[in-house]
Amino acid sequence: MKVLIYSAKPFEEPLLKTANNRVHDLYFTKERLTSENAMLALNYDAISIFSADDASDIVLEKLHDFGVKFITLRSAGHDNINLKTARTLGLKVANTPEYSPNAIAEHAIALLLAYNRKLIKAQSQTLRNNFLLDNLIGFDVNKKTVGVMGTGKIGSVLVKILHGFGCKIVANDTSSDEQLIRDYEVAYISKDAIAVEAEIIFICLPLTQNTHHLFDAEYISKLKKKPIIVNVARGAIVETEEILEALNSDIISGYATDVYELEHGIFFYDRSNDAPKDAILHQLLCHPKTVVTPHQSFATNEALQNIASATIDNLNAWDNGKHSINELS
Repeated sequence: MKVLIYSAKPFEEPLLKTANNRVHDLYFTKERLTSENAMLALNYDAISIFSADDASDIVLEKLHDFGVKFITLRSAGHDNINLKTARTLGLKVANTPEYSPNAIAEHAIALLLAYNRKLIKAQSQTLRNNFLLDNLIGFDVNKKTVGVMGTGKIGSVLVKILHGFGCKIVANDTSSDEQLIRDYEVAYISKDAIAVEAEIIFICLPLTQNTHHLFDAEYISKLKKKPIIVNVARGAIVETEEILEALNSDIISGYATDVYELEHGIFFYDRSNDAPKDAILHQLLCHPKTVVTPHQSFATNEALQNIASATIDNLNAWDNGKHSINELS
């Protein structure tokens, strides 16, 4: 099968080549899939895309016209592809759903601790030979009430870690996980109840019509304990301008995030000599109550190897006329 890998990163290529074991003809481009460069896929059987790629209606129609039959995502999230359109066009789509929930859950904890224990500020001070502690006071995570929004694969791992910290864990999801209730004393409550009770809130939800801008002005106004919010899901689950306003008005104590709702074309690229003209992102990056990482939570050796293996497994299944276990449409 002839396969074009969009948004190929240098650290991915050797892993994909090893997993492929010369079965498929892999071609790599660092270009992000857009309507303008969909033509690069002309005469390819399949493409592989990343979370920053655009697989909206018009792009899918072009890919179909160019002969593409299969799309394998190197991510678990698939909000960047219109599955209904893909299904209508007869395109097979699969993701990599279980590459490493541990990687993302652990990064969520790292974001919390980096913000709470002022690690970035501490390093900046010590590099200037300033060893004062006055600006470096945090709090014990132990015994804090922590809200986990979404208890799927990532949220479940996060619950286990938080239980180890000795937290009281409250959660919200479309259904309750009985094992988390039994083993980790998780209490499933409403979103509004989490807003009232939680001192820390982790966002682990998929981006859907129901979760888009879930953290808007109305919901943020319900927050009672000035929580720290940690987002390792999707940037568009929060309304960034409202988060900034809440930080400024002391409704929330901090925002630690690995994602940004307008990150496409910015995150995963070196923009040091071409700073994005995005005033909201600039405020987010420079705000004294934020920690922002560039969508790196998945980036562990184990996760990248699993992504590469699952990507090739999807291609192998299709090449052999079989249904991929990761198929979405």
